[in-house]
Amino acid sequence: MLNQKKFIVSHAPFWHDGSTVTARSYNMIIAALPAVLFGFISYGMPAVGVVSLSISSAIAWELLFNKISKRKISIGDGNAAFIGILFGMLLPATSPWWLVITGTFVAVVIGKQIFGGIGGNPFNPVLIGLAILMVSWKDFFDFNEVLVNYDLGFAMVYPLSALKHLGTSGIDAFNTADLLMGQQSGGIGATFGLGLIIGGIYLIIRGFIRWEISVSFLAGVVITALLFNIVNSAQYAGPVFHLLTGYTLIGAFFLAPEDSSSPVNLIPMLIYGAGAGIMTVLIRNIGAYIDGVVFAILLMNLVNPLLDRIRPKALGKVV
Repeated sequence: MLNQKKFIVSHAPFWHDGSTVTARSYNMIIAALPAVLFGFISYGMPAVGVVSLSISSAIAWELLFNKISKRKISIGDGNAAFIGILFGMLLPATSPWWLVITGTFVAVVIGKQIFGGIGGNPFNPVLIGLAILMVSWKDFFDFNEVLVNYDLGFAMVYPLSALKHLGTSGIDAFNTADLLMGQQSGGIGATFGLGLIIGGIYLIIRGFIRWEISVSFLAGVVITALLFNIVNSAQYAGPVFHLLTGYTLIGAFFLAPEDSSSPVNLIPMLIYGAGAGIMTVLIRNIGAYIDGVVFAILLMNLVNPLLDRIRPKALGKVV
């Protein structure tokens, strides 16, 4: 008779810190609310409709995929809702319904679920959805054209567009205080700089995002923009302008630090954030796209696995 021996094993003494995916998702949503509410006030009911449709369709796509793939229903963890609200924040208030639901489909199903769900996606799902829309239907992201009928009491020229076509002479109408307080056109939840900064600080203090990525991202933007400005101040704007326009702040606090697509070690996080910041300004100043945040972060998502292999040497001595 075969003598079989069984190994008796036990779980390692892991210590759970009490954090959950649900807590992170809903705290991220809370942090985004100041910028979202400002967008509702600025753009009115069309903005409410876009964000509401974005959230509901993202949840619906995740529920449908769960049903089809016979996986556990995961909409309760709030991640789909967060993807929806963040995606809606990046869109103009005039986005048609089909553009919204197409984008959320790409974000939730292609960007997240086909990789196994939350934690398995190599790219930020929101950025995947937005990049596909920007490449396929770029006219819907020409904020000068799509928001031309809005009368909000301030210059509706998209700041980055003015810089791209006219140099620094085209951005004289914008000052730092106005940009910080959202007196600019853009995505529904991407223009209120002060609200995004408050939300980002809240997330850092609560430990839901890593400050290393956000700070190094902003530092990369500042240093690169400053170098361009020193070389040619008539053509290239200074760092403050780049910090407060486009998707910079929402990228620093809500897009770049996405858990699954960003590094976990210190040096890789600093390289990852700085690289995304540098690429953002390079694309804006010498690239084909007006705002480089989306493609800059996606590029760093791509090299993230290689960056995370950079680790400090182990303590000890080989004998």
